[in-house]
Amino acid sequence: MEKGPFSVEWLAQSSRGGADSGGREGPAQSGESRLPRAGGGRCPGHAAEPGGDGAGAGTAPGRPRTKFSAAQLRELERSFREQRYIGASEKRRLAAELNLSQSQIKTWFQNRRMKFKRQTQDAR
Repeated sequence: MEKGPFSVEWLAQSSRGGADSGGREGPAQSGESRLPRAGGGRCPGHAAEPGGDGAGAGTAPGRPRTKFSAAQLRELERSFREQRYIGASEKRRLAAELNLSQSQIKTWFQNRRMKFKRQTQDAR
């Protein structure tokens, strides 16, 4: 049986950079950029959870959980109280001010909205 693109075998092999990719291009060869590994490309100002390898249930292997500092959380919460949905310019401003990536800001806001939703549903 041929290993089709995006099958488990194909993805595992293409992520290892295997030479026998059946003539198809994997993510590494198609010009797409790879995400930084756990060892490099971290933003200063936050650290991985101590003692954890980041490979818990539902997490990407090799990507440690971001630990936000108290100052970062204060500013994120303040911004969330003002507006639950963040715009592009505010996202850029917060990312630069807090030394985080824009995708970390976006993800934090998504997670915070879900927490807010759970809290309001539990209060009913």
